[in-house]
Order: sequence, then C-alpha cells, then structure tokens
Amino acid sequence: MLLIWAVSRLFTTALLGTLFAVATRAGWTFASYRSDPNFFTFSGSWDSSFYRQIALHGYPTDLPTDLAGNVEPNAWAFLPVFPWLARGLSALTGLDFYVAGVLVATLFGAAAALALYRLLAPRVGQSSALWAVALFCFGPLSFILQVAYAESLFLFLMFASLGLMMGRRYLLMIPFAVVAAFTRPGVLALSLTLGIVLLLRWRERERFVWRERWAIIAAGLVIAAVGLAWPLVAGAVTGVHDAYLVTELSWWTGFVGSASFMPLTPWFLMAGKYLGVAGLVLVVLLAAGFGWWLSRRALHPLRPEVVTYSASYGLYLVAVFLPQQSLFRLLLPLAPLLGDPAIARSKVLRRGLLAGSIVLQLVAIVLLWFIGYP
Repeated sequence: MLLIWAVSRLFTTALLGTLFAVATRAGWTFASYRSDPNFFTFSGSWDSSFYRQIALHGYPTDLPTDLAGNVEPNAWAFLPVFPWLARGLSALTGLDFYVAGVLVATLFGAAAALALYRLLAPRVGQSSALWAVALFCFGPLSFILQVAYAESLFLFLMFASLGLMMGRRYLLMIPFAVVAAFTRPGVLALSLTLGIVLLLRWRERERFVWRERWAIIAAGLVIAAVGLAWPLVAGAVTGVHDAYLVTELSWWTGFVGSASFMPLTPWFLMAGKYLGVAGLVLVVLLAAGFGWWLSRRALHPLRPEVVTYSASYGLYLVAVFLPQQSLFRLLLPLAPLLGDPAIARSKVLRRGLLAGSIVLQLVAIVLLWFIGYP
C-alpha cells in the first residue's frame, strides 16, 4: 500500500516540477502570485497564503471590508490545526512555512492512504482496498495530498474516525473528530452518520448493548458540538456574531453576487443563475443519481457506515456549499466509495479509471495553477 503511495507521489512531484520549470522559463502567469517563486511556494498556491497568515500572525480581530462595507475574504474561513502544525515544524527546523506545509501535508497524505486501506480491507478485501487506494493516490486532484493545504490532514482524521466507527470503537472517534473539526469544515457528517447508525443498530436489541448505545450518543453529541464551534469562536474574537458566515459568503460574490445563506439552497442558487430551470432539474437529477448509487446491492459490503457516511457528507455539501471549482477537492472525503467491489471486479473499469485519473491529473494541474483555483 505504501509503495502505491510512494510511486504516486513521485509521479505527481515530477508533474508539478516539470510544469513549474516550463512555466518559469516560458514566463507563464501563475494563477496564484508569489513574490518569491520556487517549487515550494508553487506548491503553496491559492489559499495557502491564508494558512501562512494564520501561522505567522494569527486571526484578525477586525473583519476586513471594502469601501462599500462588505466583508472581504479573510483568514476566518480557514481553521487553525494545519497552520499550527506547519508553524511548529518551522519553529523546530527553521524551514520556511511553505516547505513545512508541504512536508506536513505529504506526511498526512500517506497516513490518509493507510487509513483508507485499513477501513476498507476488512469489508471488501485486500484487492478492492488496494485498487481504492491506487485511485485515491493517482486521482485527478491527488496533488492536493502534498501541497500546503489542510486536505490530507483532514482526510486522515475523517478516514481514521470512520474506521473506528466501523470497528464500533465510538468513543475513540472523539479525539480524531475534534481535531478534524478545527482542520476543515465537514465533520458534522460524522455526527449525522452516528445518529443514523444508532437508529439502524437499535433494531439489534440484545446485540446492541447499552454501553455501545451511550458511546454512540456521547460521540455524536461531542462531534456535533465541536463541528459547530468555529463560528462561535470567530464571533467571540471579532465581536461580529456572524463573522464566519459573512466571511464564507464573501467567496460567493464572484459567482452569484451578494447573497444570503439558507441551508439546502446554494446548489440551486448556482445552477439557477447559470442554467436556469435546466440547472434546477440537473441538481435534482444529480441528487437522485447519487442516492441510487448508494442504494445499489453492490455496495452492501460497505454498509451501513460507509454508505451512511457518504450520504451524510453529500447532504452536508448540498446544504452549505456553493458548487464551483473547489467542489472537486471537497469530494475527496467520499474516497471510501472507491472500495465499491464492482470496480475491483472489472479489469477494464479499474484500468480505465486509473488511466483516466492520471491524464486528468495533468489537465487539472494546468487548469488550476495557470487558469483558476481549486
């Protein structure tokens, strides 16, 4: 498994290094400007500058605003664990933030691949689990596992939590989920999953002892509480009760203009603006198609935890996230679905997916480093 990870990182690093060298010589304009361009600042593109700001200066006590008084994008949209780890490594080694950030991300990328394998292997077998890891490590956006972003750390924590849930070690989930809650948004999906698992297991009666029932309840409540804590922290520090919400909405302006937030509407808002009624229908069809996929008999070995978690995380994305180019990396927590036994059974399908992922990784790097943002 770690061999798959190592080969995938050599491949991705070679792609990134080659494109950086070509772009530097050709004078290409990078999507994310850095005053001191080198391979590590290149690997710390896009919003990594906010992580650096948090690591070096902390969070602003006053929300930045434009001349019209609208809140602008700022560090409160990003959670502190990853920049704190990078800052700690920088303090210990003297490394620049971007170098430290890449090292932290790469280490936890390997840990995420291992956690994914360990949660899948007992359910679908070693072969299916290894193919899932290969598709995860070589996926179109797998470069995110080694750049100065919090994704790889968050994925490790989520996969570890899900693995513990599948092993019915519910209380041990808490420390992993608590750290995840202050790494990236999305941990509420685990809390909802625990609630559904509680209802599903309640029918087991004598096999579902009260000790396990109370453990699920306790873990679910703690994870829900920490999952909702960051907006409260932002409000307390800035004195603006909805500081986190208005900060997140500042990223929406370029897509849908000034908008208010209402749960379960962002996808319809985005689709309706650009595609009209056809967009609204498309959102419904996508949701129905995802539900159908999760209900297939082929996914039976992954039930109930993986399927329930996937449905919960999908609901989270639809409830709060405005779909744009960042959506693709936000789908990475659904990687346990790559353990679908149908993939491992079909030689044509698995090889096609792997080849397509490798090609699309090159396309994604070109698009996201030189044209847009992930």
